[in-house]
Amino acid sequence: MTTKTTSAVTEPDRFAERVASADWDAVATEVDDYGCALLPQLLTPAECGRIVALWERRELFRAEINLRRHRFGDNGDYRYFAEPFPEPVAALRRALYPRLLPIARDWHRKLGRAAEWPDTLDEWLEVCHAAGQTRPTPILLRYEPGGWNALHRDLYGEKVFPLQVVINLNAPGVDHTGGEFLLVEQRPRAQSRGTATLLPQGHGLVFTTRDRPVRSVRGWSASPVRHGVSVVRSGRRHTLGLVFHDAT
Repeated sequence: MTTKTTSAVTEPDRFAERVASADWDAVATEVDDYGCALLPQLLTPAECGRIVALWERRELFRAEINLRRHRFGDNGDYRYFAEPFPEPVAALRRALYPRLLPIARDWHRKLGRAAEWPDTLDEWLEVCHAAGQTRPTPILLRYEPGGWNALHRDLYGEKVFPLQVVINLNAPGVDHTGGEFLLVEQRPRAQSRGTATLLPQGHGLVFTTRDRPVRSVRGWSASPVRHGVSVVRSGRRHTLGLVFHDAT
């Protein structure tokens, strides 16, 4: 007699399945049109809570930045994870990179730039390390009431992946009010355009890291993009930031 066994889905597989559940054609279209796109729920409320709890474990982080001290904003801090990453962080980065890669390559084709990103995240990080960018960049951010983050771009060296993902770890309207994710795009020969997004708990937002192609009289032009966070009016807001290039 044979016994059929069913193995449980591992955590990395579970995160990969959630990433795969997105309509990636629709995501690509929305990112092309607006510079950002909402992703499905990548983390459950319980998983969000476990990541928030990591804030108290200082040994998991390589560096901390205070927004007020560095004049990057106010009433908030962010911490860069050290390696090895907690499994949700590592698994989500591995699963998201190949989904974002076709968009990145298409953007650089339109802009007449060479697309230097290999097929896997590990290969791309080897390219970063060869260029002297060896420090990991996944970020855990925390904002207190009155906290905000100035418009900026997460550039840490010559090697840049043109898309990144942020995941809201709290429930808007329950855990905090305010704290919208802001994206400001400098349009060619036009005024800047702003987008504000309030992310549901556990959902991701893919957005432009540095610039993106937009239609212009010359065909395609690079439109610079910066991102930030509006004032948190009450409560506390935590987010997980997934950047796909390492830092010098």
